[in-house]
Amino acid sequence: MSSVIWKRYLLVYTNEHITELISTKLWSGSSPLTLSLKTAKQWVPQRNTIPNIISSVRVRAFSSQPSKFPEYEMPSVTWGVVQGRKEKLVSRVIICDYLKGLGIIPDELEQLELPSTVEVMRERVEFLQKLGLTIDDINEYPLMLGCSMRKNMIPVLGYLEKIGIQRSKLGEFVKNYPQVLHASVVVELVPVVKFLRGLDVEKQDIGYVLMKYPELLGFKLEGTMSTSVAYLVSIGISPRDIGPMVTQYPYFLGMRVGTMIKPLVDYLVSLGLPKKILARMFEKRAYILGYDLEETIKPNVECLLSFGIRRESIASVIAQYPQIIGLPLKAKLSSQQYFFNLKLKIDPEGFAHVIERMPQIVSLNQHVIMKPVDFLLGRGIPTEDVAKMVVICPQLVTLRVELMKNSYYFFKSEMGRPIKELVEFPDYFTYSLESRIKPRYQRLKSKNIRNSLAWFLNCSDQRFEERLQADYFESDGRGPSFCMGGKLELPGSELLSDDDKDQSDDEVLYRRTVSL
Repeated sequence: MSSVIWKRYLLVYTNEHITELISTKLWSGSSPLTLSLKTAKQWVPQRNTIPNIISSVRVRAFSSQPSKFPEYEMPSVTWGVVQGRKEKLVSRVIICDYLKGLGIIPDELEQLELPSTVEVMRERVEFLQKLGLTIDDINEYPLMLGCSMRKNMIPVLGYLEKIGIQRSKLGEFVKNYPQVLHASVVVELVPVVKFLRGLDVEKQDIGYVLMKYPELLGFKLEGTMSTSVAYLVSIGISPRDIGPMVTQYPYFLGMRVGTMIKPLVDYLVSLGLPKKILARMFEKRAYILGYDLEETIKPNVECLLSFGIRRESIASVIAQYPQIIGLPLKAKLSSQQYFFNLKLKIDPEGFAHVIERMPQIVSLNQHVIMKPVDFLLGRGIPTEDVAKMVVICPQLVTLRVELMKNSYYFFKSEMGRPIKELVEFPDYFTYSLESRIKPRYQRLKSKNIRNSLAWFLNCSDQRFEERLQADYFESDGRGPSFCMGGKLELPGSELLSDDDKDQSDDEVLYRRTVSL
């Protein structure tokens, strides 16, 4: 092949316009491109600029100066060859044989236009390997070999690095989404990045978002991305929170509203969760949108019911711990229920009450649970009383033992009250000793008032002052009850304000839930 002379054509550019097609001769070996001035004049008579054009061709066509990627050189052959049918077939056979020799299966390249020489294909393969792709990666998507280095690969990779994707991560990005090499920077990539910035995704987070979900670069702006954002805003999500949601979980931009997002929202609303509560859930935990409705959420709701959680409490459980609808729930509930029964002597009914009050228990390590329990048992409190305390106030099992010790010793040494009061009001341990328990107890002691723990701890500062100044002692009342199926009921809320009467149940529920 080295003795064969190929006739090729160069498209030569000047500063003003395209001048002519110049016939040249190029040896397939390593000889430089030579142009005959006499031959050129036959094609372009009366041209005085031929020497300048030749000089320009030498500089531009064979430039090996480093690009934006200093470890890669620009390709040495950047033009195509006008070949006849037989020559194209010969070139294709040579290139396919070369690829097969590397272990690349060229079957998918049958309908693809390949470069005219094996040297160009070799440069593409070596370029991809320098990025970090293996032969197996190329076999996963061999169509990437149809991308020109100068027109596709280098401009695309340069733009990806510009928007924040580290150079060391470019190979991983191409491996995960090789179709990006076919994209036009101006027509396809830039509009998507501008769209993300318009959603308030921080500039420094763009690369992070695209690394998590590179397929975003292939979406149409007027399609799924726009409709999913519009629907989420319509249910109450603040537009300024869309950006942080995208950063946390960009996959929802690729979810169809009609088949994925809306059915999920409608089902959760049917359980008693108002849309405003859902909006707050999605803003903080956008990944909930990715839970499969039929395969995960509905079975988990049925699982909660089977373990004794009341249907009217399901919404409250989800609102307190949204992740619960995406967990492998049956296994976790079975394990914790057995543990509570074995170690704490809490029966299944009591365990259901614990889950209703604190659903995070399902994910709590059993070793962590036993630390505060062992502390209470070590103070001489009977096992059945500890079980009662945990059912009344499940938050006990999450407290630090050091804080519980301080509160307990103050209760015994300073307050001198019987253990029975702790059993009846285990919430005592959840209050701050320095900022609530001590100051309020000192106020009561100065006025020579003695009342229950709940009376002086389970109220706001304003309510506590009102109780101290009152001419009578208000009896202990129940704490706030959180029932998502209807209005949030607070002690003394039988008389609604005029504002409450003018608002819908959802608005009242939302406002009071936030205040809680």
